[in-house]
Amino acid sequence: MGYIYLMVSIISELIGTSMVKASEGFTKVFPVIGVFVSFSIAFFFLSLSLKTIPLNAAYAIWSGLGTIATVIISVLIWKEKITIGSMIGILLIVTGVVVLNIWGPAHNTSSNSVSTLSNVVEK
Repeated sequence: MGYIYLMVSIISELIGTSMVKASEGFTKVFPVIGVFVSFSIAFFFLSLSLKTIPLNAAYAIWSGLGTIATVIISVLIWKEKITIGSMIGILLIVTGVVVLNIWGPAHNTSSNSVSTLSNVVEK
């Protein structure tokens, strides 16, 4: 269920981001309302997903897919141009998300290899 919540969060974030563009500097009322509603939904469902998905994996997926989908939306809806640099950046993001999900700290069961937040705070 956590991944369903995460997808709802990502979709809401994409709507909110598009509404930021549509608000034209927060000068249009309905897109501004859309920004606040969409981002509230996005963060609510992100918080629900974090009950079952590790933070590092959830945020990598959320930001990675959000970035990729935002580029696609900007090209298809807002008619913005995409450069080779953008394409390389997207490829690097996808690679990072895959690496984090396969080999990230959430998959390491050894207590000695990764410091916990409480250990860091105590030091």
